[in-house]
Amino acid sequence: MEERKIIFSTVAYQYLQDQVLELGDFEKGEVEVKTFPDGERYQRILTTVRGRDVVLIGGTVSDSDTLEIYDLAYALIKFGARSIYLVFPYFGYSTMERAVRPGEVVTAKSRAVMFSSLPRTSLGNNFIFFDLHTEGIPYYFEGQALLNHIYCKPIVTRVARELASDGFVMACTDAGRAKWVESLANDMGVNAAFVFKRRVSGEETEVTSISADVAGRDVVIYDDMVRTGGSLVNAAMAYKEAGAQKIFTITTHGLFNNYAIEKIRDSGVIEKVITTNTYPQTNDHNGFLQIESIASLIVDRLNMK
Repeated sequence: MEERKIIFSTVAYQYLQDQVLELGDFEKGEVEVKTFPDGERYQRILTTVRGRDVVLIGGTVSDSDTLEIYDLAYALIKFGARSIYLVFPYFGYSTMERAVRPGEVVTAKSRAVMFSSLPRTSLGNNFIFFDLHTEGIPYYFEGQALLNHIYCKPIVTRVARELASDGFVMACTDAGRAKWVESLANDMGVNAAFVFKRRVSGEETEVTSISADVAGRDVVIYDDMVRTGGSLVNAAMAYKEAGAQKIFTITTHGLFNNYAIEKIRDSGVIEKVITTNTYPQTNDHNGFLQIESIASLIVDRLNMK
């Protein structure tokens, strides 16, 4: 009988570890973690992993979290894991995938090279990502890394159908995500829309037109990542001015920096925000923020032969 995979996580992603354990037939991996007075992190793996298949869940939400994942993964491999699955619900610096100005550091690539340097287990090192901002990021990984890019489309399409009325329009904040939103719309048999924007200054853009008729229809805006919410609010206002009825927002990676949720709610044009739990959230903001789990997607992937 094949032994169960052992599920570990970083501190910030223990909530997702618990959800995966609830849904799948796995063993819980235990790690002792504490911080010394000088800020250095102490980690001790308490579960024996020699000859076992291990899973480590941890998003690179900060530089400290990134090192926590790397250190744990390195130790799990050195302690004899026969295979490792590194699950990145959120892969940080994904918008820094190319240099725009001379001298810029392409951090998405340097992070990929860093994780590629992990020693290889006997059955290989598997990397699992969710709705990466740029399709090319997996190709930054080097050596014999085994790469898996999972799309959260099942969650997005289900939630969109639950929230919006028949004949709704699937939309995005700008033309940059048009192909992905068009794919979602085609799957659901609805129309797609996006806004055309003109850059006013280095930090400001304005909407010039909308690609489809949204008058009298609900609009579901999808964006893979919401940080400050500025572009989202501007697009929602444009759809509202064009006659949209209710407007909902779905995102995979809800970072919501700088009081973004409050900003979005106070705009008065968006009914509800739905995000997956790829990025740690603290609360649902009195029901305005709905959080959907990717745990079932992780379990499905881990159960694949």
